[in-house]
Amino acid sequence: MDDQIRNDRASDGQERRFGDALRRRRRALDLTLAAVAERSGLSVPFLSQMENERARPSMRSLQRVADALQTTAVQLLAAADAPARSVDLVRADADAALAPETGVRPLVRGRQQMHALEFTGEQHADREFRHRNDELMYVADGAAEVEAEGRTHRLTAGDTLYLTGGVRHRWRTTAPDTRVLIVAVSDHMQTDGI
Repeated sequence: MDDQIRNDRASDGQERRFGDALRRRRRALDLTLAAVAERSGLSVPFLSQMENERARPSMRSLQRVADALQTTAVQLLAAADAPARSVDLVRADADAALAPETGVRPLVRGRQQMHALEFTGEQHADREFRHRNDELMYVADGAAEVEAEGRTHRLTAGDTLYLTGGVRHRWRTTAPDTRVLIVAVSDHMQTDGI
């Protein structure tokens, strides 16, 4: 049993290669760092540091880069991981490839049929989201507020909110030490009509 635990921990040690994923996406679009900087509002040196694994972005910076590269933050993070495996243990202390103060941790690695993120601490409603596929939000601790379809939904610990694909929404935490889990069908999955 001890050998199995060691093997699990060793396989979890796969290093995220976020910079490589960022560079591949930028080159696939035939963009220079200067073009990405102009589109994202971030500096060329900072983008270069991200590509060379010398800087970790905040969630806000990651979203700005994703927008500039015509993708999503989740897809960039998934591209940084090793190929998907049928069984994958993600340890609580696994490298998230983000600045630690972001309070965001991917719970699913690689290009899977679903993605899941854990948000801890203060999160702001400064960005509107609209996903192709369905999403579930669960408030594990604290409280959050979600604006969707012209209504404001106040969630407290234990509450869930389900959003079907295509619903525009934004959310924020409203209490200290809030922890929110978001699970969604990945955008690359086709879920239309059976």
